[in-house]
Amino acid sequence: MKTAPFEEGIEPQPATASCQVEDFGIAPQNCLGGEPLSPCIIIIFGASGDLTFRKLIPALFRLHCNMGLPHPIRIVGCARTPMDDGEFRESLKTGVLAGGVHDVSCWDAFAACVRYRPLEYLDPGDYRLLARYLEELDEESGTQGNRIFYLAVPPALYETVSRCLGAAGLAQEGMDGKRWSRIVVEKPFGRDLESAAVLDRVLHENFLEHQVFRIDHYLAKETVQNVLMLRFANSIFEPVWNRQFIEKVKIIAAETLGVGKRAGYYEEAGVLRDMFQNHMMQLLSLTAMEPPSHFETELVRDEKSKVFRALRPFPVEQLYEFLVSGRYEAGIVDGARVPGYLEEPGVSSGSLTPTFASMKVFIDNWRWQGVPFYLTSGKRLAKKLTEIQIHFREVPHSIFRHVIGQRIHKNVLTLGIHPDEKISLVFQTKNPGATLRLRPVTMDFHYSQNYAGPLLDAYEKALIDCMRGDQMLFWRQDAVELTWSFLSPILERCETCTDRSRMIFPYEAGTWGPAEASRLEEG
Repeated sequence: MKTAPFEEGIEPQPATASCQVEDFGIAPQNCLGGEPLSPCIIIIFGASGDLTFRKLIPALFRLHCNMGLPHPIRIVGCARTPMDDGEFRESLKTGVLAGGVHDVSCWDAFAACVRYRPLEYLDPGDYRLLARYLEELDEESGTQGNRIFYLAVPPALYETVSRCLGAAGLAQEGMDGKRWSRIVVEKPFGRDLESAAVLDRVLHENFLEHQVFRIDHYLAKETVQNVLMLRFANSIFEPVWNRQFIEKVKIIAAETLGVGKRAGYYEEAGVLRDMFQNHMMQLLSLTAMEPPSHFETELVRDEKSKVFRALRPFPVEQLYEFLVSGRYEAGIVDGARVPGYLEEPGVSSGSLTPTFASMKVFIDNWRWQGVPFYLTSGKRLAKKLTEIQIHFREVPHSIFRHVIGQRIHKNVLTLGIHPDEKISLVFQTKNPGATLRLRPVTMDFHYSQNYAGPLLDAYEKALIDCMRGDQMLFWRQDAVELTWSFLSPILERCETCTDRSRMIFPYEAGTWGPAEASRLEEG
């Protein structure tokens, strides 16, 4: 059976060396510790939608159960759907249970903090009524006028909601710095460079940059944050983290799910807008960035932007040599028959939207010159998998070549992001026995090993940082525009060429994508 073009180095090894974590007598730290959070009201626009039910409310509920929320706090849901507080709370409880949370012993205390306000997104009058309601809630609960406006609505509404919030005076902060207001927008941040710049201008009509939180939940994953810790807190990795020792880097984000109920959005976006402009570029920047002088928000984000500035312009005139796109057809996933993309509800029968892409990119700087980075993402693939593979070069001279007569496998360092949250290193040892033979073995570290505290999921961490006002794990606008500048020529070439249908290769759902993707490494 054909393996994925990115599977080299992740096959099961003959033997495993476990990595033990030493605590050196230090008590485990509570991950919810730190400075106390300021009281606030979190206002969720799109409160009757999928994101609220699947991600935001379960995350807030888990934080509540682990004493990770400020006191007092109020959560106000806003949407077009007519509901009262009680109906909204019951619907949220159903969603939390459906999401796999079984212990709801603290639900009643959490639900007491939840409110609901029907609101028409295009009606400025409803925002003025919301402003008065929030003032009353501040007086009743003691939330001190601090607000987080979370836009869990379609991106087309971002500009409208932002302007209406400003017109209602809800973007204003206290002159003494003790009353703050923040707005959270989900990706995508526009659909190209021009629309991203327009969105930014509209947001800044009423909100200052320190008030704007552009969320990419990948950045808040524990294992993504750990990439910097691995690189810059250990002296053994950074000396070999460059073109002299690394042959190539592979970054993979594979999904088994199809387009689901998101056909309306996905038909407009496709895999490059949906995954590459945000998630894939962030993983690339963390892997390739230089160490900042201090671990501070703007210094870290400066180094990420330097990576995006150093991206070699994509050779669109040689598109076929550097990009392979595909679209899933009917197949078997997890033992069940699934339809192809063109058979999904809401997808046009003549759609030319890709659901898979694999591209080869280069970073033109001193550290990475000449090292290819392979970025691969797709839907309906064989396994849900997000990881970064660092492929080291072969040994410069094999002293064993006349003795063992076998190829020496290269060392591969794998940073597992999801679902396998681990770090593994493949290296060579002698096979036991009288015959001199080598065998590759794997040394594994599992991220939660020897840790007994509560584990934060990505949205829990992102929400805590919003309440803290810490933007390190959020996008900065210059990075947004730099990544769109890189991708826009690719999108324009793909979407305007006359032979577009020939550029999208079919692949069976439940496989690793189109066979043509393997040619990127062969070229």
